[in-house]
Amino acid sequence: MEQYEFYMKEAIKQARKAARLDEVPIGCVITYQDKIIARGYNRRNTDKSTLAHAEITAIKKASKVIGDWRLEECTLYVTLEPCQMCAGAIVQARIPRVVIGTMNAKAGCAGSIYNLLQEPKFNHQVEVIYDVMREQCTDMLTSFFIELRRKHKERKAAEQDA
Repeated sequence: MEQYEFYMKEAIKQARKAARLDEVPIGCVITYQDKIIARGYNRRNTDKSTLAHAEITAIKKASKVIGDWRLEECTLYVTLEPCQMCAGAIVQARIPRVVIGTMNAKAGCAGSIYNLLQEPKFNHQVEVIYDVMREQCTDMLTSFFIELRRKHKERKAAEQDA
């Protein structure tokens, strides 16, 4: 568990980068032979791209490092349960293990809404480790959305005053 927490802390650092851009704080790292080979964080609004998820960015980088689209000896650490797109990319990349910080009841596809990572009809299933540093990951997201709502109310009030 200590190893999982070490790498999840690195994913949390990536999520904080997203938060500094006013992006939903989601971060990801991918390891190979106990070394981080790729990092990613949410940049959807910044890049104006549906594809700019932390996991997709990290998978692209890891594939370049490995020199193959197959990431068969890697572990992916992510602060929030992957969505359907990211879960699909994880399966396609043949990543054998995913470590998740907190679950996503609204869009999660590693067990919350659906479990694409362990769908027996696919030719690849993923080992999933849940709730690594769950409290920290959840608190980071909760704080972000509280602050986002506060800013929205302030903007609305300023517009009404103008």
